[in-house]
Amino acid sequence: MPAPHDTARRLSPVIEAACAIDFGTSNSALAVLDRKAGMRLVELEPGAYTMPTAVFYLADAADGSPAGTALHAAGPHPPRLFGRAAIAAYVDGIDGRLMRSMKSILGSSLLDQTTDVGAGRSVRYRDVVAGYLRHLKQMAEAQAGAAITHAVLGRPVFFVDDDPARDAQAQAALEAAARATGFRSIDFQYEPIAAAFDFERGVQREQIVLVADIGGGTSDFSVVRVGPQRAAALDRKADILANHGVHVAGTDFDRRIELGHMLGELGYRAFGPPTDGAAPREVPSGVYFDLATWHLINTVYQPQRVAELRAMRGFYADRRHHRRLMTVLDERLGHDLAARAEGAKIAVADGGAARIALDLVESGLHADLDEARALQAIDDDLARIAEAARATVAQAGLAPAHLDALYFTGGSTGLRLLAQRIAAQFPSARAVRGDRFASVANGLALDAARRFGLTAGFSAAR
Repeated sequence: MPAPHDTARRLSPVIEAACAIDFGTSNSALAVLDRKAGMRLVELEPGAYTMPTAVFYLADAADGSPAGTALHAAGPHPPRLFGRAAIAAYVDGIDGRLMRSMKSILGSSLLDQTTDVGAGRSVRYRDVVAGYLRHLKQMAEAQAGAAITHAVLGRPVFFVDDDPARDAQAQAALEAAARATGFRSIDFQYEPIAAAFDFERGVQREQIVLVADIGGGTSDFSVVRVGPQRAAALDRKADILANHGVHVAGTDFDRRIELGHMLGELGYRAFGPPTDGAAPREVPSGVYFDLATWHLINTVYQPQRVAELRAMRGFYADRRHHRRLMTVLDERLGHDLAARAEGAKIAVADGGAARIALDLVESGLHADLDEARALQAIDDDLARIAEAARATVAQAGLAPAHLDALYFTGGSTGLRLLAQRIAAQFPSARAVRGDRFASVANGLALDAARRFGLTAGFSAAR
C-alpha cells in the first residue's frame, strides 16, 4: 500500500495554525489547530460538526435563488451549494447537478473527464473535489481568523483494492486537489490510524484494537497496534496489522427497512388480480427498488416513467396500492419516505419502537417498526458486516481472544444491533465507543499537532 507522507519534520515556529480534514465518502469533518486555542472541531453547518460530502451546481445563478449564504459564485466557478443545502436543492427538484461520493472517483479515469452541470457549463471531476476542499479550507480559515496553508488529510488504507498503482494515483490526485486550494504543506494519515489515535489517548499499555468504522456506504475494519511508546511516531503504517471491509452499511439498512416495512403499503410484493384462470402475478418491483435507493429516486419522476406506471393500474388487485404509489410519484415524496426510514432506524437503534407516519401519502396510513422487525429486515447485512470483522482479525494472524479492544466509530455504529453482533465475535475484547462522527477528525488533529509542532495548548474535542 502507498504510505502517507511520513517525513518527521516540524514546521517553523512562525506557523501558528493548521487544519485536519476528514474527507469522507458520505460526510466530512474538519478540525483547526493553533497555538493559542489548541484544537477545536469546526461547526460546518448549524449545530453539526459533520457535513455531507455533496456539491450541487446550480443551473440558474439568478438573484433570489435558494442558494442563500452557501452560494459561491465568485470567479470562474459555477454557482454551488455544499452539504445539506446541496442535498436539499436536489430533493426539491431545483435545476442543476448533484455530486456525491467524490472520493470514490480518486484513482479512476473519470477524474480528468468533464461533466455537464447545466446552463451549457461543464466541470472536471477533479475540480469538483478541489471545490469542496476549498470550501472546507475557507471554513477553517474563518474559524482560525488567519490563512491556513498546512493540513493533514485522512485517507483510507486502500483507495483502490488490489491495485497499488491506482491507489498511489488516488492519493496524488487528492494531494493535487488540496494544493489547488492553496495548501502548501500536506500530509496524509490512514483513517483507521487516526481513529486509533483518538482511542490511544486513554491507553496506558500496548494493546491490539479492532477499529470498526461504519458509515453510510461502507463498513471498514482495521486491526491496529496502539500504545504510549508508539504514540510519538509519525510513521505508523507498520501498526496496521490488517484492513478489510464490505460495501454494506447504514444506507443499506435504510433501504431494507423501507422495502420491508413501508413500501408494502404502496404495493411492493403485492399481487395483481387473477386473469384467465392463471394464478395472480406479483406486481413489477423495479419502481419500489428505485424508491428505496437514494440516488435513483429522482428517476421515478421522469414523465415517461410516471405515465407508464399510471397505466399499470390494472396490475394491482388492491387499487389502493396503485393510488398510493401514484401519490408518491405525483407529489415527489420519495426522499421524504427515505428520510422516514432512516428516522425509524435511528428510533429503534437502542431498542425502542417507531410508528412511521405515512399520512403524507394517505390520511391515517402508518407502519410500525420495533427492534425485532428491524433485525428481521437487516439480519443478512449484519451477518456480512460481522463476518468482515472476524475476517479482518484472521488476516492479522490473530485469534479473537488476542484482541484487547473494539473501537466503534462512524454514524452507523449507533445501531445497538450492529455493535452487539460485532462484539459477539470477540467476547473477551473491551468495547469502546468513540465519537461516531468526529473520532477520525480528532485523531487527524492529534497527528497534525505532532507533525506541525502545535502541541502547546492542545485540547482534543469531544
